[in-house]
Amino acid sequence: MSGYIGSIDQGTTSTRFIIFDAKGEIVSLAQTEHEQIMPRPGWVEHDPLQIWTNTRDVIGAALAHANIAAHELAAVGITNQRETTLLWDRQTGQPVHNALVWMDTRTDQLVAEFAANGGQDRFRARTGLPLATYFSGLKLRWLLDNVPGARDRAERGELLFGNVDTWLAWNLTGGPQGGLHITDVTNASRTQMMDLERLDWDEEILAEFGVPRACLPQIRSSSEVYGQCTGVLDGVPLAGILGDQQAALFGQACLHPGEAKNTYGTGCFMLMNTGEKPFPSKAGLLTTLGYKLGDAPAVYALEGSISIAGALVQWLRDNLGLIQHASEIEDLAASVEDNGDVYFVPAFPGLYAPHWDASARGVIAGLTRFAGKGHLARAVLEATAFQTREVLDAMTADSGVAIRELRSDGGMVMNELLMQFQSDILGVPVVRPKVVETTALGAAYAAGLAVGYWDSPSQIASNWGEDKRWNPAMDEARRSLLYGKWNKAVARSRDWVD
Repeated sequence: MSGYIGSIDQGTTSTRFIIFDAKGEIVSLAQTEHEQIMPRPGWVEHDPLQIWTNTRDVIGAALAHANIAAHELAAVGITNQRETTLLWDRQTGQPVHNALVWMDTRTDQLVAEFAANGGQDRFRARTGLPLATYFSGLKLRWLLDNVPGARDRAERGELLFGNVDTWLAWNLTGGPQGGLHITDVTNASRTQMMDLERLDWDEEILAEFGVPRACLPQIRSSSEVYGQCTGVLDGVPLAGILGDQQAALFGQACLHPGEAKNTYGTGCFMLMNTGEKPFPSKAGLLTTLGYKLGDAPAVYALEGSISIAGALVQWLRDNLGLIQHASEIEDLAASVEDNGDVYFVPAFPGLYAPHWDASARGVIAGLTRFAGKGHLARAVLEATAFQTREVLDAMTADSGVAIRELRSDGGMVMNELLMQFQSDILGVPVVRPKVVETTALGAAYAAGLAVGYWDSPSQIASNWGEDKRWNPAMDEARRSLLYGKWNKAVARSRDWVD
């Protein structure tokens, strides 16, 4: 058996290739950012060809850095930004349009039209999802309606649809020369076109959305040998695919019902393993696929999706110029004792879980002459913690399970001030694992299990280790006061868009 597992982690702002050993520890890592294209307010796009070029570059760089040849990888897995929608030419591999990113809101009118006949939850029983601009099915509909000739070509099978996992898998396995047009159950579950229990495309929803089946990928499990890579990974089995948040759930070894994790990235996403049956939410959460290992039954999850977390730090850096580097926000926030009664609700694309209010927009509330940039920085960080509290409350209401601790991962978990405030506002410990790259690790685990690099999920659980724990140090009266103010600010963000 070869000595390593490779993982492609294609995220909203960057692409990484990470090489892991049998203990789940990082051997080598390479990363590069890609352009955020924003042609209009609310529109967010990526260049698919730039993402594919960056993917090849980081694979080569990580292999070279560790002096590892591709044939030393037992397998490679993919984890990806979910819901980001691509449509490309089967013969040439050329995209017909930039990718529509998950946070793009251009489908808001389509959402309103579909919700007008049957309500926002008309497809929730089958898909686990409310109608929202978030998911990729209506983004595909927009492309078919707005790219000249796209619908006819898609119906003939000349154009291929996929989330980013499908785009990468197709290119990795040959592209126009026989590339595999596949997705896994976790990514398919984010299209709002897959039946959660049958794990197949829902013909009625396809007809409602006006999406031809001929352009859709084959749905596969999250862990199996799909085929062999070509090019920079020539001969390496492609053996794992997981949407980024499901990959983090798996990488955090949340393998039993009731175990939960929260990923602090561009957005913020909390998932709880709910076992082998879909668990319908009554509190504004999503019912989604957790993972499916080969022929084993699928495992489901409840998810609370927050659109803007780390992206708010980037906004403070890029749009306001209050910091030069994202890492500077912690010192700036720590320069003041508290938030100065300033609250920032980052509803840039509307409010996601548990509100699902597309009419909301971002607000900064509580400003006085006393407020300074330190208070704004602190409000930016606290926004992520408050939104997480909203999701955790909904998850507890849905499941009836009081979470004893929250496993955290993602780039923001290195921010000690945020993690302490998160524990304070939740009233439970927050735990950071030794390996914080759990998204990439989850995809590596899925690929490694498929080729026998790891024997069983229990071996994965034994790899997990705690790095640091934050315990709540805030009294309940203070916690309630702050959270009450947050809820007032959220109320003022709603009903902005007519």
